Order: sequence, then C-alpha cells, then structure tokens
Amino acid sequence: MDKFDLQIVEILKQNARASVSDIARHVNLSRSAVTARIQKLENDKVILGYHAQVAQEDSQAVVQAYLALKFDMSSTTQYCETYAQRIYKIDGVKWCHAISGETDMMLFVEAPSMQKLNQIRDELQTIPELRHLMTHTVLTEFFNTSY
Repeated sequence: MDKFDLQIVEILKQNARASVSDIARHVNLSRSAVTARIQKLENDKVILGYHAQVAQEDSQAVVQAYLALKFDMSSTTQYCETYAQRIYKIDGVKWCHAISGETDMMLFVEAPSMQKLNQIRDELQTIPELRHLMTHTVLTEFFNTSY
C-alpha cells in the first residue's frame, strides 16, 4: 500500500459513504484511479466491508461528560463504597471509578440534555462529604473500542 491507498482507506474508515469523486479530490487522483485502487484494496482483502456506526438502541444520550469528584479527605477511604452505592442509583451515570491522585472518583455520564446533566450534578452535590465536583463535557469522540 502506498500513500494514496493509505489516504483512501483512512477516508473510508471515517466515512464509508464517501463518494469516489470526493475521495479523488481529496487525494488528488482521478475518479477512475480511485475506483481501481478501491477495487484492488477490496480484492486484496485490505477493505473487508463497509459499516454504519449506529447509536445504541437503549441510549438517546446527546450529552456525555466525565465528572471528577473530590471528597472530604478524612472520610474518602472509609465511605468510598457507600458513595458508589449511592451514585449507582443516579440515572445517567454509566460508570464510576475510584482513582488515585487529587480526584477521588471519576464518573462517566450520558444525559439527553444539558438540563438533565445539571440535575445529575445537583443530585451529586447533595452528598455532604463532597468537596469539589468538576465537569468535563465530551466534545468529540474520536474512537471507542468498547462497541
């Protein structure tokens, strides 16, 4: 595979529906040359198929965020499991990890709106030992190998 093949494959990985004309413009080759290269890549089993990335049926989430939680230092280790049990009951929290460093727990949240994300934050802030809550909203997902 040369640089053109690599570019073509990368374009198709990003958008399996990219037109031959668009690919040709992007890689500075003729449409017929791109068509021939794609056919060769398919014949050589470099390209095995074309796929659609589909949202999970059970998830209509449009807002994703990581929430970093820091608790009162004197109670962190003693009550970490209790916090996790309480957080587990909050709708929209997909995972919860106790981590090392300045942050005690990291959560991943999916919510249908910013309003719902704020409701989740408000519910977390009712934990009396919570000292700091920082939200990191997901702007772009480049890849996710868990699908």
